[in-house]
Amino acid sequence: MSLRVSELRVVYRTLKGDVHALDGVTFGLADGEILGLVGESGCGKSTLGKSLIRMDGRMRHLGGTAVLDDEELPIGDDRRMNEFRFKRVSLIPQYAMSALNPTRRIRKLVAELLRSRGVALDAAELESRMAQVGLPPDVLGRYPIELSGGMRQRVVMVISTLLDPSLLIADEVTSALDVSTQKAVVRALLGFRDRGYVKSMIFITHDLALTHHLADTIMVMYAGRLVEKAPADVIVQAPRHPYTRLLLDALPEVGVRHADRRLTGIPGSPPQLLDPPAGCRFRARCPVADDRCAEDPPVTALASDHHVACWKA
Repeated sequence: MSLRVSELRVVYRTLKGDVHALDGVTFGLADGEILGLVGESGCGKSTLGKSLIRMDGRMRHLGGTAVLDDEELPIGDDRRMNEFRFKRVSLIPQYAMSALNPTRRIRKLVAELLRSRGVALDAAELESRMAQVGLPPDVLGRYPIELSGGMRQRVVMVISTLLDPSLLIADEVTSALDVSTQKAVVRALLGFRDRGYVKSMIFITHDLALTHHLADTIMVMYAGRLVEKAPADVIVQAPRHPYTRLLLDALPEVGVRHADRRLTGIPGSPPQLLDPPAGCRFRARCPVADDRCAEDPPVTALASDHHVACWKA
């Protein structure tokens, strides 16, 4: 097992109180596995990714553990986590296209980053990895502003994996890209895994359809909690949680006209996490909820690789 997260609890400190962004999230990630993490905005996807590498100033780790390759990550201690970043766990951040220092040429930027980690730049290896994501060597002599959005995205992907981390977290890396560039990014991510540059990956996105093509397993989150986790084909073809079903019903199907099947959104809004409701957090929007849903549903194993948090599953 590459990664094991147990009962992870993270809050955001605000003037109005603590926002319970992650509330008891437990899951595992095997060696070589790509986990797609999906859900509505505010469900805790990006918070989960950030909490495994770096808490920002508003985040506070309340409890739970993250064990990577049999070693517990000190996720509540920013200074101690520094020795794990890039080398053991790495992040392709949201809006990665804006993450590059505009005053540095790409080669110098990479060299400075590696030097800060006590590693010398291997020019041949850097050019090889650039080529594997479809970037010519002359990109290294350019400034970020001279590159397109898709090229900058792929440069950040290469930088994030140069030290061969055990875990790569890709946070919404395709959200601002056109369809053809999205495909190139997905191919590059698969290539990183297949060539052994990264051992395992968490792919965070809103796009269930794209996740199905990339991920081995999909985990669906809602209001800071896991609601369903299963192999990608099972999630898409035979979901068991009402929320997962409604998410899939909101997706368009290729070749199906509006007159044949109208897209339907999910009525209502997610609960406020300043004061989360008791019981199932999807209860107020769920079409099959009953009185039992006032109690927290346990995460139940329907199969060895299929887990659902629903009384009706």
